[in-house]
Amino acid sequence: MENKNVRCKKCLLADIDAGQELEKIKHLISIMPAKEKASEAEYKARLEACKECEKLIEATCILCGCYVELRAAKKKNTCPAKKW
Repeated sequence: MENKNVRCKKCLLADIDAGQELEKIKHLISIMPAKEKASEAEYKARLEACKECEKLIEATCILCGCYVELRAAKKKNTCPAKKW
């Protein structure tokens, strides 16, 4: 995205000017025990699926209300839209 001040309906927090929210999510992921984290490849694949999903609105899943970047990071989590 060119303008970081514009909200994007199909963006992740990393793609928009999310300020402290993005930093909080990054921190929560960083302190998550390694055995609970999805692999980096799985995490990226999950986020790509989220970016293509019609349920992603301004970095959140409208089905469950989560920030998809946090939900995708945890190995045991699943997608409420069954995309991953």
